[in-house]
Amino acid sequence: MSIYEIQQEILKLKKEKDICILAHCYQSPEILEIADFTGDSFALSVSASKVTNKTVIMCGVRFMAETCKILSPEKTVILSNPTAGCPMAEMMDKELISQVKEEYPDYTVVAYINTTSELKTVCDVCVTSSSALKICKALDSDKILFIPDCNLGSWISAQLPEKEFKLLNGGCPTHAKMSAQDVKRAKELHPDALFLVHPECRPEVVALADYVGSTTGIMDYALKSEHKEFIIGTENSIVTHLQLKCRDKRFYPLSKDLICNNMKATTLTDVLNCCEGTGGEIIELDEDTRLKAKACIDRMIELG
Repeated sequence: MSIYEIQQEILKLKKEKDICILAHCYQSPEILEIADFTGDSFALSVSASKVTNKTVIMCGVRFMAETCKILSPEKTVILSNPTAGCPMAEMMDKELISQVKEEYPDYTVVAYINTTSELKTVCDVCVTSSSALKICKALDSDKILFIPDCNLGSWISAQLPEKEFKLLNGGCPTHAKMSAQDVKRAKELHPDALFLVHPECRPEVVALADYVGSTTGIMDYALKSEHKEFIIGTENSIVTHLQLKCRDKRFYPLSKDLICNNMKATTLTDVLNCCEGTGGEIIELDEDTRLKAKACIDRMIELG
């Protein structure tokens, strides 16, 4: 079957079987084209919770599918490729953070959305990369234990000097391997380009940026900017998506190595197999875990 034929079969099956397909923006264009919703992880889960479809397929990684199940317990949530995990989400577990909380009992535990559902059960509030600054600022506590991404935590703490942050050594391996030298090389090749970067990158990389923001924030900035050239400091699929959206602009990767292999694990055939009922993994969460993890997310929504 050709890509087009597979896409047409998916579109037919999802209509017949009442399926909603979610695709994170790091997915390939052929997957984004057949998705009902595309975007960042939490926004996808919120969108899924508002539709009437009984089955949801998550084209992303495991913690995203878990978040979807947390918000939509009545739906069948399927992770399109069961091997698609997130190294950052898996770096820290419930036991470790429970121990750290005992050492820092007066700290509010702020969990990046890129964490497992189990870990969220021992955290006070969840954040996304776009909401982290606003929520940390809104917290009554002036002592914050920010997990798991120390780079995002460092970027937030620099903007909130009135608060005390405790950071652990965790983060996104893909973003964290970028260096200031990578930025220098990219700027030498493209001297007229603005540098847009995700805050999961190292502080010395973020310090060189013209804009810092979430994946969708980076895309929105590039789309709306009058500037014509951009170096993109996040997963390289965003370069491809922006090139397709803006043929009158030029987009360059910070590095050819800025690739998330877990996001690339999902294929169009995986999605077809899920629609046919022969692939993917149904996400199951016990109700105690789901409710405790949801409390962490509800607090995020309450704070904005």
